[in-house]
Amino acid sequence: MQGIDHPCVMHLTEHGETSLGGRQVAYMVSEFISGETLEQRCNRERRSNPYEVRQWMLDVLEGLQYLHQQPAPVIHNELTAQNVMLNAQTNRAIIIDFGHARRMSHGRRTADIKGLNPYYLAPEVLHGGLYSPQSDLFSVGVTAYRLLYGGLPWQAKQGDDFDEQLQAMREQPLRVPSLSNVPAPDGMVEAIAKALSVSPADRFRSADEMACAMRGELHISTPMQKTDRPQCADTPSPTKAKPSSEKKDAKPKGNGLKDVVGMRELKAQIQRDVIDVLRNPEESRRYGLSLPNGMLLYGPPGCGKTYFAKKLAEELDFNFMLLTPSDLKSKWVNATQENIAKMFREAEEKAPTIIFIDEINELLPKRNGNVHEMSRSAVNEMLAQMDRTGERGIFLIGATNLPDEIDEAMTRSGRIEKSFYVGPPDAETRREIFEMELKGRPLDFGIDYERLSALTENYVSADIRFIVDEAARDAKDRKVKIDMAILERSIAANPSSITPKKEHNPIGFKK
Repeated sequence: MQGIDHPCVMHLTEHGETSLGGRQVAYMVSEFISGETLEQRCNRERRSNPYEVRQWMLDVLEGLQYLHQQPAPVIHNELTAQNVMLNAQTNRAIIIDFGHARRMSHGRRTADIKGLNPYYLAPEVLHGGLYSPQSDLFSVGVTAYRLLYGGLPWQAKQGDDFDEQLQAMREQPLRVPSLSNVPAPDGMVEAIAKALSVSPADRFRSADEMACAMRGELHISTPMQKTDRPQCADTPSPTKAKPSSEKKDAKPKGNGLKDVVGMRELKAQIQRDVIDVLRNPEESRRYGLSLPNGMLLYGPPGCGKTYFAKKLAEELDFNFMLLTPSDLKSKWVNATQENIAKMFREAEEKAPTIIFIDEINELLPKRNGNVHEMSRSAVNEMLAQMDRTGERGIFLIGATNLPDEIDEAMTRSGRIEKSFYVGPPDAETRREIFEMELKGRPLDFGIDYERLSALTENYVSADIRFIVDEAARDAKDRKVKIDMAILERSIAANPSSITPKKEHNPIGFKK
């Protein structure tokens, strides 16, 4: 790596050989980069903003173009989300870890793939070790997909036929989950799909060409299969008829409830009613205590109800199933009841499991109102399935903005028996959210977190996240660090998404 000097490529400061344990070993010393890897970013924020993903991939492609255009072209061979750093000062992506890099001038054009992540390796590298610029671009495609959708493009079962399974999956049209919030920039998804072509000849000719496609400057057509739900990390993309689940044995995604800012009363209650019961089973049984069947999180949108449920699953090391009423409801007679029963069967098979149903009021409306008979049947099926779910290792969490529209029988003891109001964060929590969201971004001196908190009274966590993102875009356009003036302009331009009326705490529900 001598002579390599580019802002998107790790800089090698020293290398050589030394004696260790009676044998000669090679060593390398690289520059220190303050920040996090893309893998750490994925584990912290499952899916990243598509426009940020595009910029990071453009940085990576710029670095690869520089390496590939050297007089003796350098192929990285191990480009993964783990081997790209985000510089905390500039937010630029930097290619690191050149332990498996090779120059094209080497007589042997194959790479040693032992110990490498097979999902990031191009088919020709995985099956024969043959590397080229196109094999690096394949790895860029996998990395971009991982950041954009929160999972890998393919997931084969470990076994003797692993390679054959993976190859068969790669020969099918690429699954492209929908993005629920911000759509991907024009050309980005098509560029990822082309980079993931099985044949090197069907990929881009160069990193520059792929960058043009990512920016939407080059029209391409690639075979893709659209899916309705985002893919979970480390699992195959589910179909619409099958609930999305985060496997209990999947790689941990974070630090559990330690990642949750604020919500102190809710966390204390969960510790007492759920976590302590699970972690001290003998003592709980002695006092006749068991895991509650479920709980309801209610309050205005954007306050972190879904995030809290996911972090609780991490804390408990539970399997996690995320559903919406549209996943379960059907226009066909009895189909909704069958889907509900199937959901509980799957949860029990994978127990312990948290089932999280967003907008649960749509699935369980009051039966004494003017509702369709099939809706009444759905409520009856849920009531039957909720019998002793805690004993079966199932914990159901419902989330809603309209708790008073849920059938009363569902919120009685023995069903969804715990109800918690999740409202806009208080002043201290808003300050902590600003600190968390601004961490790792290029900041100017003098950020006053107390003032930022005071200016955002009645803002929800999603509002604050949007404010910080908008401020970051403004600073990036101006090519300056984020300062108080930029943040205050962003707050002034983006009022709270809720009103006092929407924030009202309905009578009869515990706050």
